[in-house]
Amino acid sequence: MTFKIITLGCKVNTYESEIMQEKLLAAGYQETTGQADIVIINTCSVTNMADAKSRKLIRGAKRDNPNGILVACGCMTQNHQNDLDDLDIDILIGTKDKSKIVELIENFRKTKDKYKDFDNGKARTFEDMQVKKFTTHTRAFLKIQDGCNNYCSYCIIPYLRGNLRSKDIDVAYKEVQDLVNNGHKEIVLTGIHTGSYGIGTNYDLADLIQKISTIEGLVRIRISSIEVTELNDKFMALLKTNDKICNHMHIPLQAGSDRILKLMNRKYDKAYFKEKVACIRSIRPDISISTDVIVGFPSETADEFKETCDFCQEMAFSKVHVFPYSRREGTKACEIEGHLDNGIKKERARQLIEVSNELERDYNQKFINRVVNVLIEEIIDGKSVGHTSNYLKVYVDEVLKTNESYDVLIKEEYLDGLKGVINK
Repeated sequence: MTFKIITLGCKVNTYESEIMQEKLLAAGYQETTGQADIVIINTCSVTNMADAKSRKLIRGAKRDNPNGILVACGCMTQNHQNDLDDLDIDILIGTKDKSKIVELIENFRKTKDKYKDFDNGKARTFEDMQVKKFTTHTRAFLKIQDGCNNYCSYCIIPYLRGNLRSKDIDVAYKEVQDLVNNGHKEIVLTGIHTGSYGIGTNYDLADLIQKISTIEGLVRIRISSIEVTELNDKFMALLKTNDKICNHMHIPLQAGSDRILKLMNRKYDKAYFKEKVACIRSIRPDISISTDVIVGFPSETADEFKETCDFCQEMAFSKVHVFPYSRREGTKACEIEGHLDNGIKKERARQLIEVSNELERDYNQKFINRVVNVLIEEIIDGKSVGHTSNYLKVYVDEVLKTNESYDVLIKEEYLDGLKGVINK
């Protein structure tokens, strides 16, 4: 039987889809990009748009594969578990039990009974999954953590993913070892709240990074995202001494106004954020620091939005991922007065994206006429394309070996990155 998996959302979802793919292939199923006997939609619920897109993909899968088995899982199904009967889903689960995908499908094939099951308890254990090789990425994602206890006022995810829990450090080490043995040179540590890894144990994120750094053949360790409050002295010391940690950090800001940060239930103010960024740059002057910002939060004034734009420029981020505020039922932000018109949110997003584009150009231009190390990931139209440690996208006008690193002299800006030549 054939299957295909359609994935929305974050790196955690990508990792979990890879688990499902690996298990199905091991059980003898064949992957296809066309019409399939089994279609799995791994959904996202971070915004209303993600909810709508998830529903649309589920409907499309049913229409395009009328005789296929339809599986839906992930955050949107967890969030709207009682409102999906109209979608005629055969196997419906939430944010757990994706690792049981083969068992669920084979049981449905035997019984033809529709299956629906959700874990709505907060006290979940970590659902252990191990990927041996990523089929679609030069770099491999490693899910080390799940859940979140922060309860930012705008965010539904803690209600859908449950409590903080972590992968055992020895299990994580073994998984990295397998991935490196299967050719991966870069590992991306990911989770719902990655920096909280190890809470409740006698180890933390810095311990994990130090442990996997000893694996021969592992060249880069990338952290998908980390909260500014988790950049403690132990982590900073590791950043100073461990050159396998990528020269790029994604640190969500969310707002550049202290009043809005407080309404968002973020655990810092601008001064704290600024101090931590300065500390990072004192250790690694060329580091790329990207961020997330939500615009149009309830009651955000024009002056507060300008304050956010100004603060992003002051922080000289290499990129700002901009999100118009999305109202999520069940969150504290829903109860705040002063929800803004969609048109205002859209315009503020447009303006901040312009700021981001300018910051990205400024950061990229620093590397023109400099030599950078590029891990080649793919060949596009005769050009080799890859990323540097600080996540610059680099094009080279010749066909090079993928999954190999090259020193490249950057010559110019090009498309969505930079172009250079092999430094000989």
